[in-house]
Amino acid sequence: MKKVFIFLGPPGSGKGTQTSRLADKLSIPHIDTGSLLRKNIQDGTELGVIAKSFIDKGQLVPLNVVSDVIKDRLLKDDCLNGYILDGFPRSVEQAEALKVIMDELNTFSLKDDTLAIYFDIPTDVLVQRLVNRRSCPKCGTIYNLISNPPKIMDYCDICDTKLTQRKDDNEETARLRFETYEKETAPLYDYFKQMGILKELDANKSISEIWENLKNIIFDEK
Repeated sequence: MKKVFIFLGPPGSGKGTQTSRLADKLSIPHIDTGSLLRKNIQDGTELGVIAKSFIDKGQLVPLNVVSDVIKDRLLKDDCLNGYILDGFPRSVEQAEALKVIMDELNTFSLKDDTLAIYFDIPTDVLVQRLVNRRSCPKCGTIYNLISNPPKIMDYCDICDTKLTQRKDDNEETARLRFETYEKETAPLYDYFKQMGILKELDANKSISEIWENLKNIIFDEK
């Protein structure tokens, strides 16, 4: 299957877990924009230096810089059979920029070869997920104290490192993040829906149920 997937959904909706599973199953890369920018900055690439100059000033990295970072990543050989985008696009403007990139690369089409999947979840459920989220600072494994707790409370099952909680994983911040995401993403949701490439996924289920439903969506589209 040669396909491009765009995962949409607010923080805590479960995109990360399912992205990793899908990337492994289809042997395609998971391209997380935030991680990609951080790696460019860490490696001191030309684009990383430019991005860092904006971040150091407390400014958002301009779309043209983000687009160049994305384009540079999509040129890699491991993207020839498809890829999963997470964190980009976040707006209609970014979606239009992605379309330009894909047209220039001429390997995939946004309209014909792409499936956008929206992880739909009620606000209250999302808030509880975020408040109870913990992560391992060493190996990056994510847990939820309610739905996916570690075997030994506060310690990672994989490397036995003490788990941490993000400072912004509190109820007030979680609700604000959700509202901001909804405001920014609503036009993008409609954009992909009108294009005919949007599918909705009920993210208010267990990890295994979401995975099965995700596979049904994807392989029905094959």
